[in-house]
Amino acid sequence: MDNARALPFRLILASASPARRELMERAGYSFEVIPSHVDEPTEPLGEGIRGLVQHVSWLKAAAVARTIDEGAIIAADSLAWLHDQPIAKPADEADARRILRTLSGTTHELWTGVCLWRRPDDMQVIWQERSRVAFRTLSDAELDTYLATRQWEGCSGAYAIQEKDDPYVQVVEGSASNVIGLPMESLERALGWMATWFKSV
Repeated sequence: MDNARALPFRLILASASPARRELMERAGYSFEVIPSHVDEPTEPLGEGIRGLVQHVSWLKAAAVARTIDEGAIIAADSLAWLHDQPIAKPADEADARRILRTLSGTTHELWTGVCLWRRPDDMQVIWQERSRVAFRTLSDAELDTYLATRQWEGCSGAYAIQEKDDPYVQVVEGSASNVIGLPMESLERALGWMATWFKSV
């Protein structure tokens, strides 16, 4: 993605995720990292998965907004969803094995909620995106090999997708960057709109 233009405001990523940071760096943005350090609920709210990721991304943005006087905060929350149930981050290797066995041979949804929060006026742009991800059936040997990589740590669904030629998962609908943790195509549009609005006032 070619987007190296400067923005007329300070940009803060409210996440310690290396994958989200890499997406932002590759897109050419200059930004700071201020992790939100909020507890992430994993039980669906009344609005289901869409309401859950919206709520958690807002909580993350709000936590950082209290600490700064000016700038635009990007906060996101990603969660896998299968059979009307959230697939959270694994607690340990045994939990990761259980999750991967559940996802093996299925197509599940991956939802990301994004909150773009500007200080000091507290204007917010909030949206959610869905991707569909096909997980091929894993043999016991493949499962052991993947678990040994530790790539499942800290990842909803116990996997971290590779953008090209992933041996296990394939994005069949939606954005690959959304599956990684930050839907860059829609984020670029939202930041562009916010920058235009900022210059006009």
